[in-house]
Amino acid sequence: MSLTLAAARQIIEVAMETGRGQGWKPLSVVVLDAGGHVLSFDRPDGASPGRFEIARAKAYGAVMLGMGGSAQMARAEAQAYFMAAVNGVFDGKVLPVPGGVLVRGPGGAVIGAVGVTGDTSDNDAAAASAGIRAAGFVAEA
Repeated sequence: MSLTLAAARQIIEVAMETGRGQGWKPLSVVVLDAGGHVLSFDRPDGASPGRFEIARAKAYGAVMLGMGGSAQMARAEAQAYFMAAVNGVFDGKVLPVPGGVLVRGPGGAVIGAVGVTGDTSDNDAAAASAGIRAAGFVAEA
């Protein structure tokens, strides 16, 4: 099973609506497939242009390492040398903080990742997880 464009757009819509409903700062959201390729991205009016790279780095680390941003942050805190080396391997494209959430399909296979940025990292992760669940998948923050 793989993520479709329709599912990616649903994830983005629900994640952004979750943020609006909670009164959070505007969220930018990207959905990557299992290979780390962008399926879809949305950035609200007025959001800084760097939001794409931040969201993508959160999602990219999740899908490439097979662990959500929260687990990456814990690993970075426990073994900074490991995350520094990983970031070197991936040309600096990994941002090990909450907001990068794995998308798991039936049977638990990783089928992609979502990266959200704009509010606190924990709120970013909560919005991503809401979008993933709304599309019928399992979120691993």
